[in-house]
Amino acid sequence: MEKISVYFMPGLAANASIFERIALPKDQFDTYFMEWEIPFEKESLKEYAQRISKKIKHKNPVLVGVSFGGILVQEMAPFLNPKKIIIISSVKSNQEFPTTFKLAKSTKAYKLIPTSLIAQIDNLAKFTFGDKVKQRLKLYQKFLSVRDITYLNWSIEKIILWDRLKADKNVIHVHGDADEVFPIKNINNCIVVKGGTHIMILSKYKWINVNLPKIIIG
Repeated sequence: MEKISVYFMPGLAANASIFERIALPKDQFDTYFMEWEIPFEKESLKEYAQRISKKIKHKNPVLVGVSFGGILVQEMAPFLNPKKIIIISSVKSNQEFPTTFKLAKSTKAYKLIPTSLIAQIDNLAKFTFGDKVKQRLKLYQKFLSVRDITYLNWSIEKIILWDRLKADKNVIHVHGDADEVFPIKNINNCIVVKGGTHIMILSKYKWINVNLPKIIIG
């Protein structure tokens, strides 16, 4: 049986090591872990998605994206004809954003975010993963390595201004019921992981390792 190619995209500021606990059966899947690249000046999200898509070398891949990576793989889909799109701890449209994101867009408050301060690891961890991270900062020094100011400014703007109004019904959404960044109350049509927070790619890796193969094949 031909193995299925699965490409993973990490979340905002995270590197591929965030997937180090993810292990799919090697007799069924080939796994590839992608990294963020620094955006070009005035590069749109669509242009960036097209550029990153060129790094995928297999036809009809499965795309798995976490958080902002989930938004990106949805934007990559038109360039790749993926077998499946699976997002984890993410959103399927801007209708699933929390009120704070919508306010940031309407007031343009996102332009006031001090990304030079966010680039410091403790602030970046809180911004990306929520407030309950003090004990875990050493881990995040490892996982949150993409701290380039150009990248952070670009990413925050592209998230807040994401213009997808209608969810793609083919996107499979896995979401924790304790996600503090994208609260479950705003999320529709998802596979709910009990006790899963925004960093459940780390904290619920056992659930993901058991269930992701079924989701991909099913």
